[in-house]
Amino acid sequence: MTDSPEEADFALVGILSPDGGVGYDRKDLETGGNGYVPITLQYSPYTAVDARNPSIAGGSPLEDFINRSYQGKTNTAANTNDMNLVDETRAKMGDKPVILVVDCSKPLVFSEIEPSASGILVQMGVQDQAIMEIISGQREPSALLPFQMPADMSTVELQFEDVLRDMKCYVDSDGNTYDFAFGLNWSGMIKDDRTAKYNVPPIVGEAPK
Repeated sequence: MTDSPEEADFALVGILSPDGGVGYDRKDLETGGNGYVPITLQYSPYTAVDARNPSIAGGSPLEDFINRSYQGKTNTAANTNDMNLVDETRAKMGDKPVILVVDCSKPLVFSEIEPSASGILVQMGVQDQAIMEIISGQREPSALLPFQMPADMSTVELQFEDVLRDMKCYVDSDGNTYDFAFGLNWSGMIKDDRTAKYNVPPIVGEAPK
């Protein structure tokens, strides 16, 4: 192990998924807004151009309005430096591999970080030992994504709340689509009993009347 890019064979970077807030900011309320702001799934500043207006939420007896729309408002993830760390590491390592380990608590927009990564491991609270066993080749990856990774924030805003898997998913530089139940092992895309069960396209139709 070394801190020197010149001596290293590869770089290992651990980051968190974007901390996009809780969707409410008292400062917005104090400056004349309704208090509601975007929850962003990207690291860089996000302006909610495609947010619904009026919103379908509202009606709290504690509020004197019913439209909670945040259309046109901007929010930036609290940990945008995680994205900067990935880019800085890529610049320092040159052509050497940069392995990215993302601790995901929610979906994220991978377009900001995937171009700087040679390989990506998504983890959701597993032990460091399990991660190192995969990186060292002792174990083969076997997990599948439990949710869709959106191509951008526009598809997040435009999805329907009552329709399954209707977001446009991110497609990486190798042509992999980060959809629900997607995963890679040493041989390529995982195809087993789980993917046969879960990769059936959802049935979309009219609700019963």
